Amino acid sequence: MSYLSLSTWSLHRILGPLRWTQWNAETNTLVTHEQQQPELLTLLELPSEAARRGYKAVEVCHFHFPSTDEAYLEQMRRAFSNAGVSFDTLLLDYGDLTSSDAARRAADIDFISQWIDIASVCGAKQIRIIAGEALPGDNPAIRQSAEALAGLALYAASQGVRVVTENFKALTSTGDSSVELLRQAGSAVGMITDFGNYKGPAKYEEIAMTIPCSVSVHVKPHYDAYGLPDEAELLLCLDAVKSVGFSGAYVLIYDGPGDMWEGLERVKRIVENTI
Repeated sequence: MSYLSLSTWSLHRILGPLRWTQWNAETNTLVTHEQQQPELLTLLELPSEAARRGYKAVEVCHFHFPSTDEAYLEQMRRAFSNAGVSFDTLLLDYGDLTSSDAARRAADIDFISQWIDIASVCGAKQIRIIAGEALPGDNPAIRQSAEALAGLALYAASQGVRVVTENFKALTSTGDSSVELLRQAGSAVGMITDFGNYKGPAKYEEIAMTIPCSVSVHVKPHYDAYGLPDEAELLLCLDAVKSVGFSGAYVLIYDGPGDMWEGLERVKRIVENTI
């Protein structure tokens, strides 16, 4: 059965500081930069608030975690359980499995493995790992990414977590490149299809190409300057999903101006009448 979910990115102006991870090529180390944001709602309060608003699941971006201490992660697991909301996916927002820099690639894989452990402790069903930043259709890069994803998926399975990737960043920016990556990575690696990340006239065909392997869709409409979604275009995306019989999480994405909950509600009304 299909159900409604949301990403913490849709609330990124009210969940407190954002902690961005970057590679420092001069020192060959990972660094984290903190971007201040108001904390009007804590991450631990989010599951019950999401339930109150009619959501069945949440996807949490890694940069929203205020702590990765085991005690805090156990609190998060309990918060989701007590609210009756599924922690579907931990969205890891850093990593380049196609980097030609061996030191960076090793550091990134180690970083990703640590977040697989975190996902396991806090109860996330899946972890989204970025496939890479090489150009789409780059066959050696696809092979390199697929091998890394398959290895990470094997480790994640031992921790009770599934690895998924997304049409996010360059390597998976086309349907053909995404499908070939998934073919080489094998069935242990799943997918998230984001409406906003395929571009051009083939967009709706590309959505339909990756939906059969997708555990969720990121419902990211086009928004105008007032935060109003382009309903006609969004319905084309939703029709592409329905055309291949998708049954899973519809994750609502809002990053426009104004109140973020109100922005989500505008999208929610359209999606509820469609799924």
